[in-house]
Amino acid sequence: MAPDRRTLLLALLALPAAAQTRLQPHTDHSAEGAALVARLRQGGLVLFFRHADTRGEPCDRSYRLGDRPGQRNLSPEGRAQSLRIGARLAELGIPVTRPVLAGPVFRARDTAELAFGAADVTVTDSLLADDYAGGRLGWVLAEHRRLFAAPVPPGTNRILVGHRTPAIMVAGPQVGGRAFPEGAALVLAPRGAEFEALGILDMVPLPGGGFHECG
Repeated sequence: MAPDRRTLLLALLALPAAAQTRLQPHTDHSAEGAALVARLRQGGLVLFFRHADTRGEPCDRSYRLGDRPGQRNLSPEGRAQSLRIGARLAELGIPVTRPVLAGPVFRARDTAELAFGAADVTVTDSLLADDYAGGRLGWVLAEHRRLFAAPVPPGTNRILVGHRTPAIMVAGPQVGGRAFPEGAALVLAPRGAEFEALGILDMVPLPGGGFHECG
């Protein structure tokens, strides 16, 4: 387990009181998912994607950026899922701001580049995984909050690709547990200094997928 995992508990204890109802992932075929899609077509929202499927892949070992063999990478199913995510957004008529922003850990970067094309992806440490952040964890969480809350113009949506744990640390227990599967997107309404989590959209669900077995 990475050393910064202990910081997660401290961060969660410091979260302000908020609605404790855990969100549920919805496909775009459900009534709840269709309502999220309708909102996204209008723009002005943020889609924070958790990287795609990694089941069956070796767990993180080195926690070093740039060390692909030492990281947990996308599974073959995750690579196919990533390609389908980009296509599904287009099929649903959801407008996307480019460039898309992605974290530098390969499973997040690969998800974004497969889904949207490498030329339309900017890799940023702002979307680092918590266990790769080291002494910069506070800054990384502040950057997540900024990207979740900064206004987005109507007619487009900000797309971010990162990791579940920073989302839990910033958005709270409502996205904890099994609420936020791999490949799903947290739909956020930015409010300037704050944001509202509208729901979780799982546009390309995998049978039996969503969660790896790493600690």
